[in-house]
Amino acid sequence: MPEEELFKTEGQHTRAEIATMLSAAAEEIESGTVELEDAGETERVSIPDQPLFEVELERLTDSETGEMRYELEYEIRWTEASDETEADGSR
Repeated sequence: MPEEELFKTEGQHTRAEIATMLSAAAEEIESGTVELEDAGETERVSIPDQPLFEVELERLTDSETGEMRYELEYEIRWTEASDETEADGSR
């Protein structure tokens, strides 16, 4: 299945700034619609009532320097229902 990146942003922020952004995202997720915006680029998506939610913590070690890097990821996944599936109410 080909992957199409619709939106991406990355940057250094303080823990407080990240917490504020995550709190705002939590409110949007709860409402069912998330709007992502950065530098004039905007993507809007509706999230179903029961998507799959995954939390992952990884430790990656650079093979040359031995430096350790951590990644904490929160991921929400769902599949779009086809028109036929929506029409008959099945999933």
